[in-house]
Amino acid sequence: MSDEREREQDPEQEPEREHEQEQERDIEERVRELLAEDAYTIRPSPAPYPAIRRRGTLERRRRMTAAGAALVTLAAVPVGAYAVGGGPGTGTPQSSAGATLSPSPTPTKPAPKPSGPAGPATAGQLLDGITLAQAADGLNKCLAYDRSHEQAPGSPDLGTSAGYRIILAMRSTGDSNAPGAGVYVVAVKERAKIRLVCTVKNGAAEGLGTSVGDDSATLPDGGPVYPDMNGGKLYQQSVLDKGNWKLPFRWGAIGRVKSSVSEVTVSYGDTGGRAVLDHGWFVASGILNQQVTKAPRIKGYDAHGRLVYDSDQDKYYEKTLP
Repeated sequence: MSDEREREQDPEQEPEREHEQEQERDIEERVRELLAEDAYTIRPSPAPYPAIRRRGTLERRRRMTAAGAALVTLAAVPVGAYAVGGGPGTGTPQSSAGATLSPSPTPTKPAPKPSGPAGPATAGQLLDGITLAQAADGLNKCLAYDRSHEQAPGSPDLGTSAGYRIILAMRSTGDSNAPGAGVYVVAVKERAKIRLVCTVKNGAAEGLGTSVGDDSATLPDGGPVYPDMNGGKLYQQSVLDKGNWKLPFRWGAIGRVKSSVSEVTVSYGDTGGRAVLDHGWFVASGILNQQVTKAPRIKGYDAHGRLVYDSDQDKYYEKTLP
């Protein structure tokens, strides 16, 4: 409204104002054209993409090389030699409290295998407080005793205790024929088919009963259980003392069994029980408190509990004592 008033008040100045406005529009249009020309003329130089890419590739390779070197360094550090300390994310290495570097242990030679006899299948076959070391010592003394005496022609070489297996050790009761208590050691050598009963008294060997061969192979009509034919000295006293044995009397019984036999029982006078099966042998023992006239009765059973052997039915077995 002020413009209209001015026009009404001064109509002579209106053409001049229109001329000024037209000049202003021309100047504004020219400025726009100049700005447009600059926009097309002054443009930034293109970015050096190949150089940037090459620099990035080199940087990544440098970082990978540094990381690989760090991994190699960590792999060379012994386990437990360092622990990460500090707060989370610090990764400050520090020595662990118990880490020490020790030289590599010197390789040790395996312990040599014992040269003595092997022990029985169960500890119950070493009786009357006799240890395996004591039984082995007795066996060695008996073998040395055998070597020191002239052998009959055709007698087997008993060798050393290596290769033998002790299946029974028990005290022996002296009688009129062999007075004085001692120790019986029963050992077998499977490869040579040797069975021996060693007698030790007062720390020295006093006798050696030996049998060679396998009864199961020499008896064509025998059963699956074979009581040792020369094992009588383990369960009887001298004929001189018949009817007048020294009691209580420690007795033993041994023999071979086939693999089909799962259980063997031995009864003798007022004692008896289940025998131990030890690598093809049965071993039984007990304490006799009464005088007897019959030999131990031996029975064998298969895996189903069926009776497969009875010494009372064995024609080769001596059922009564001499």
